[in-house]
Formats: sequence, structure tokens, C-alpha cells
Amino acid sequence: MLDYLIVFSASLLAATIAPFYSEVVLAAVLTRQPDAALLLWLLASIGNTLGSIINWWMGKYLLHYRHKRWFPIKEKALTRAQARFQRFGIWTLLLSWAPIGGDALTLIAGIMKVRLLPFTLLVFIGKATRYGVVIYFAERFLL
Repeated sequence: MLDYLIVFSASLLAATIAPFYSEVVLAAVLTRQPDAALLLWLLASIGNTLGSIINWWMGKYLLHYRHKRWFPIKEKALTRAQARFQRFGIWTLLLSWAPIGGDALTLIAGIMKVRLLPFTLLVFIGKATRYGVVIYFAERFLL
């Protein structure tokens, strides 16, 4: 039971702005519980998607503070990110699994006020695919 909680928590944490690698945790737990691959995949995918929803929520309310001195994103960078997201649309959320820029996409989606249901579906598809690939390779090379 603790292993499942660890995979879920690591996946949730990895999707927020905190630097963390849940794939390593998932692969390690999978070596201890190879028969639980489907459950581990589901827990990691749901945890990571929930972490992205946290980013979406933060992005949704972040702009209220854009004129504060401590605001972490420069106006020019914010405008550029919004323009790119607008150009490519919500389908970019399928790339939210990417180690570089994926978490930023989920934050920008909140800023752009993407509706939660399509956001969640697209992000879950991307994250679940990534964890499926991780499990595939872990089963081939670690088990």
C-alpha cells in the first residue's frame, strides 16, 4: 500500500513546478511489484494529471497578481507564451508530459482559461501515454 501512495505522490509532485522525476520512482516500485503494472500506471497517470490541474488552477488565478513586483513572469515572456499557446491551441496539452515545457503548458492553459474538462482529458492522455512507455521499457529492461 505504501508503494502505491509513493507512486501517486511522486507523480503528483512531479507535475507541479517542483523539479521531481516520478518515472524513476515508478520504475523502482515496478521492480518490486511487477504484477501491479496496470494499477501503478493508473496511479501515476492520475497523480500526474492532478498535479497538472494544480498548475492549471494556479495559472487561472495568477494574472490577478501580474502587476506586483514579485510576480515571477515578465510581461514580455507571458505575452509570448500566451501567443504561442493561442497559435497552437489546446492540442498542445498532449505534450504536457514533456520534461521541458510540459508543466509550463499546463500553467499557461490556466492563464488562458482553458476549460477544465478538455484540459483534463488531453493532459491525461499525454501523461498516461508517457507512463505506459515508461512501464513498457521498465518491463523490458529491469524485470
